[in-house]
Amino acid sequence: MANVATAVPTDVPESEKPSIPTITPTALTPAASSPASVKPDPDILARERQTGKKLGLFTEALPGSKPEPEIPLKPDQQEKYAGILAWAQALGPIPVSSEKAAATREIDDEEKMWLTRECFLRYLRATRWNTTDAKKRLEATLVWRREYGVLNLTPEYIEFENQTGKQYVLGFDRNGRPCLYLNPAKQNTEKSPRQIQHLVFMLERVVDLMGPGQETLALLVDFAASTTSSNPSIAQSRQVLNILQGHYPERLGRSLVTNLPWFVHGFFKIINPFIDPLTRAKLKFNEDMTLHVPASQLDKKFGGECDFEYDHSIWWPEFIRITKERRALYTARWKELGSKIGASEFELKVVNTQDPIADISAVFEKLEVE
Repeated sequence: MANVATAVPTDVPESEKPSIPTITPTALTPAASSPASVKPDPDILARERQTGKKLGLFTEALPGSKPEPEIPLKPDQQEKYAGILAWAQALGPIPVSSEKAAATREIDDEEKMWLTRECFLRYLRATRWNTTDAKKRLEATLVWRREYGVLNLTPEYIEFENQTGKQYVLGFDRNGRPCLYLNPAKQNTEKSPRQIQHLVFMLERVVDLMGPGQETLALLVDFAASTTSSNPSIAQSRQVLNILQGHYPERLGRSLVTNLPWFVHGFFKIINPFIDPLTRAKLKFNEDMTLHVPASQLDKKFGGECDFEYDHSIWWPEFIRITKERRALYTARWKELGSKIGASEFELKVVNTQDPIADISAVFEKLEVE
């Protein structure tokens, strides 16, 4: 796995800092806007009615499952955000890898689109509003995403890892977070870098599924029937922790773990020192999961009422289609709003129903032309 880059940013002089902007997302009237949702496949819905099984995805959270309200920024926090935004807008070429004397290149559109208002705030919160540390970590993540090839992880390359359904997305928790399920007992491959790439790919797709105002996911892990060979090694776990804590800060909303065997208890004790306190506080063991996820969208195997059956030939293509279409809507919206660094994720995840890009076919046609 690639090393984490430690690039040193250049601070923006006080004289070059812009006036503090208003960074509350533009208000959108309910009549003119709606979540950029993609509809389930009608054929899958028909088969679900016939079998009584859930085979596809829930594309939206229940009406009562809403993200926690955003806490308004204090004046000093707004000023720090403004400094980070100005720094990012002035960012020049950065390395393509963490190797010494690595080549550099300019920030591309995908990277600009990643550098959102909420992204800056996540890194500021993760560094306790230390702007110097936030800049270092933002640049390190940009370099890591290039070096690790995050955008080059294709469904075709990853698919084999998911054939047994050891990871799947199903439903949303009570705060509207998409739920990513992990089933170590269904491990189907030998330990390799692709296992970790698989998790990174799934994290990226879960982000695609987050609705307006949602920045975090819910992780549900069932260790039932798992063995020492099917569970990740300590080395793999440390790699995953480094990736999650270093490059996906403030993305974990809650982690619900059940059926923990004795050997995994020992495993958690070993890796516990490597888990930051904020992440550790979000771990819940052997709790009633319906306290956190509505029963109708919670897999029966995790104590819910949803009779989900993983059929790879059905679920995987539907998962890829939905996330691809959500990403296309997001990209089209970003371009519509000016292709700028610091765009609001809330606005990027909302589609104006009076605009032609609300039609997914028009979105793909527009992106292909560009």
